Amino acid sequence: MSIKTVRKGTYCLLIHQKADKKIIIGQKGKINFYKGCYVYIGSAMNSLEGRIQRHLSKDKKLHWHVDYLLDNPQSLINEVYFSDDGVKHECELAKSIAENGKEVQGFGCSDCKCNSHLIYFLNIDDAEYAVSNAFKEIGLERKNI
Repeated sequence: MSIKTVRKGTYCLLIHQKADKKIIIGQKGKINFYKGCYVYIGSAMNSLEGRIQRHLSKDKKLHWHVDYLLDNPQSLINEVYFSDDGVKHECELAKSIAENGKEVQGFGCSDCKCNSHLIYFLNIDDAEYAVSNAFKEIGLERKNI
């Protein structure tokens, strides 16, 4: 029997939205998503690898807000950045990334006091720049898949 190292940490999904689309997000109802790039910030304190793989999978039960967004054929994960330092940094990252983008009010933050954990950018270059700066600002090593 092998023992797998369970990593803990925080991640950012860069999601390309190919076209404008109204999407039903669980009990939040319909939300207008615009063509461009969204950054979703999350954390996993049990299995970072498992959580990221779940987001990348198409075959899953819709549970979190982001699951509903990713279930839409117009949404595609372009990049995944993460920190596996064992600390939950999602609120710090969300606040920093939001300084350069537009928050989707109440998305992905029902368990904290943040405005949002989903930030909109017109293009992926702006999103990547905001994520890179946020990781640097907080002092995190940014890894990617």
